[in-house]
Amino acid sequence: MQISPPRYRVIAICALGALAAIIVTGAAVRLTNSGLGCDDWPNCSDTKLVDVSTGHAAVEQINRLFTGVVGAAVIAAVLASRWRTPRRRDLTVLSWLLVLGVLANAVLGGVSVKVDLHPIAVQGHMLLSMLLIVAGTMLVRRSGEPDGVARVPSVSTVSRRLVQLHFTLTCAAVFTGTLVTGAGPHAGDETAERLDVAIPTITRVHGITVMTTIALSVLLAWRIGHSTRDRNALQRPLFSWIAIAAGQTIVGYVQYLADVPPLLVGIHVAGATAVMWASTNLALHLSAPGVHVTRASQGDLLSMSTPGT
Repeated sequence: MQISPPRYRVIAICALGALAAIIVTGAAVRLTNSGLGCDDWPNCSDTKLVDVSTGHAAVEQINRLFTGVVGAAVIAAVLASRWRTPRRRDLTVLSWLLVLGVLANAVLGGVSVKVDLHPIAVQGHMLLSMLLIVAGTMLVRRSGEPDGVARVPSVSTVSRRLVQLHFTLTCAAVFTGTLVTGAGPHAGDETAERLDVAIPTITRVHGITVMTTIALSVLLAWRIGHSTRDRNALQRPLFSWIAIAAGQTIVGYVQYLADVPPLLVGIHVAGATAVMWASTNLALHLSAPGVHVTRASQGDLLSMSTPGT
């Protein structure tokens, strides 16, 4: 079997879409207090593999079954990378990272159930999901680039460093957001333990990291306005990030002032996923396909593919 590069990119996009969707469905489990709807893992209970006898069990069961869809999507990316013509090592490695990450997250989800939704376990589950969004975004980006072409820097050193800092601050904002979630009211079950931190305090910390990142994005926009090269490379992904982050910030403040209604929290989780995608996409524009290289050197492309490099 042979798969063309355009078709492989479609498969990569589907894998990324599935990885993003399960973050939202996972949030739905927590927001409906269905986190312990299945009190065992991998079985739903000690007597049933599948149980939809209650609303909470059904919600949790659907989310677990959707994990199978995600698994199939990332396995398809691995298999397709082997059948892609020409075959590229960087795409194979990235797709395997998705498979390993999904397996690890499934185990971590089971651990979360076993420890009765301890906030640290749930936080780790979310953060690993965000790392998978980063890897999935890289796979989609790389799969759309020409074969046998090395990546070369596309921006100035100053802009490069600003984008690297921007990516780091975005990760910090997502991390502090999970701390707010760990202290907040939507634990996934009424009896689940919460982080012993004051919600107003950790919310302010999260808000500061968000505002700092937005301020840096404004500085970066000003910076690239003085360089045609930087503007051509970064303007579109940077403005996409700013638009998504602005909407995410508005939703964040509204949900806080409205006592965190579940629907707005779910939208905020989806927005955080979009922000992580946009930040990774921005970092990936620091370099672009440049000169043709030999097949022997294609294996070195992965070392140049990390966001911020």
